[in-house]
Amino acid sequence: MRFIVEKSELSGKVPVPASKSHTIRALVIASLADGVSTIRSPLMSQDTESAIRVFRALGAEIEAGDDWRVTGTGAVLSEPTGQVDVGNSGTTLYIAMGTAALGQGSTTFTGDAQTRSRPAGPLIRSLNDLGARVCSTAGNDMAPLKVTGRLKGGRTSIQCPTSQYLTSLLLSCPLAAGDSEIEVTQLFERPYVEMTLAWLDEQGIEYERDGWSRFRIKGGQKFKAFDKTIPADFSSATFFLCAGAIAGRDVRVQGLDMNDSQGDKEVVAYLLGMGAMTILNNDAIHVSKSGMHGIAIDMNSTPDALPAMAVTACFAGGETKLQNVPQARLKETDRISVICTELRKMGADIEELDDGLVVRESKLTGTVVDGHDDHRVVMALAVAGLGAEGTTVIEKAESVAITFPNFMELMRDIGGKIRAED
Repeated sequence: MRFIVEKSELSGKVPVPASKSHTIRALVIASLADGVSTIRSPLMSQDTESAIRVFRALGAEIEAGDDWRVTGTGAVLSEPTGQVDVGNSGTTLYIAMGTAALGQGSTTFTGDAQTRSRPAGPLIRSLNDLGARVCSTAGNDMAPLKVTGRLKGGRTSIQCPTSQYLTSLLLSCPLAAGDSEIEVTQLFERPYVEMTLAWLDEQGIEYERDGWSRFRIKGGQKFKAFDKTIPADFSSATFFLCAGAIAGRDVRVQGLDMNDSQGDKEVVAYLLGMGAMTILNNDAIHVSKSGMHGIAIDMNSTPDALPAMAVTACFAGGETKLQNVPQARLKETDRISVICTELRKMGADIEELDDGLVVRESKLTGTVVDGHDDHRVVMALAVAGLGAEGTTVIEKAESVAITFPNFMELMRDIGGKIRAED
């Protein structure tokens, strides 16, 4: 599938879908809890469908309608038959590795080609330190990954170029047989760990921490059933916030909670810092096109926003530096390299840094670009097309369904000239 995008003027309300990160954490905790949980207004996408498939394989009973009803396993897990496919969901893979280590049997996880290229070595070694037996069947620290329990507790030290490693340990260690101590020697994407800790706090889980460098978690604890509504997703909202700054007359992005722990809420601050006309009120964030200027942005906490911010920087006067985000090279694609390559095709004055990008004001012109089967790259290029002269054709656009199946429809609702072709 390809997207065909024309220059547009945007105006109207955008109801933002639920957070993928919150949805998957909710599903994990509900699947491990005693009793029946209700997850209200979750995100339904390919990534969350992958998570449902995985946790059903581990023994949870999941009824997935508008709301999800989850009968938990009480951490007594089933041993799946055959490999368990996480699809494109790296979040599901890393978290489920810790979950599977709580069982008595063995589970082998695989995924699509992108997922099988994502490194898991630090998490493998930490789970082994804590009593599990985890190995890469190809011997390269990547999926397929075989996990055998049971997690006992103990001490480990871990580097976390992705926060998902630490989230996996924080969600599994409370249910280990003994206490665990985790030394963290590197941590990117701290807000996602804050989100995980907020879930643990709601569950009444006992742990201690020394800042971000050490966590001590009591073993033998349990998760309890809950009833919770999933908040809207700042990562998905990013594309509409940036589109409003580039091509908006009055784009009103609804349903976002600036008090939530999601890291990508910082995109609002980025746009304000660049001079975009942005107004926050109780029911929406209003964004309109205005004279933006380049700034330097530390994006370590917001790697998912890199493609959209690179596009936005093309429409800002002067120079923008997007820096301290080397982990963006370890996502579904090397997003630093990929977005640089594709925006250059459109005429962008952009260059790679080891840990980010330098972008100078550019006049973008529509052309044929490649989405690289990366949902965030596809959506960012669509936003670029809304502000570019001429027609932009984005190949491999079907990947938007991974996190945002109705992206095109919502963009069309506010005036975006975008259509799909097979």
